[in-house]
Amino acid sequence: MKVALYQPDIAANFGAIMRTCACFGVALEVIEPCGFPMSEKSLRRAAMDYGKPEHVQRFVNWEAFAESNRAGRLILLTTHGATPLPKFQFQPEDTLLFGRESAGAPDGVHAAADARVVIPMAAGARSLNLSNSVAVTLYDALRQTGGLP
Repeated sequence: MKVALYQPDIAANFGAIMRTCACFGVALEVIEPCGFPMSEKSLRRAAMDYGKPEHVQRFVNWEAFAESNRAGRLILLTTHGATPLPKFQFQPEDTLLFGRESAGAPDGVHAAADARVVIPMAAGARSLNLSNSVAVTLYDALRQTGGLP
């Protein structure tokens, strides 16, 4: 199981996601460009003592990520998802992909995904915070696949 972020906008969210991935022992990938500097210093500040910047796999753009040699399915979490999270069956080799806080994921990313999943919310709610979406989804995926620490 991996978490991948498509061009994240907010350093604090990125740091919280680094922490979540570190606590669950899950790899984190980031598809650049980001809305904040991706320096080692800024990543250490954002993640505090959780996770190490050198453990984040970085891709210079979507094309580099898409061309990378990966096992398993690409599962896009999106407010435009087709399958509600509680009904989706994860697999241990899945990569959970999350879009930008400001704009989600573009059509090309949607088209490349093996599945699109939505987190059910109350009527009128737009979306959860990105770091909360990662935590909710990752926990459920790890629980389903027996991957919880």
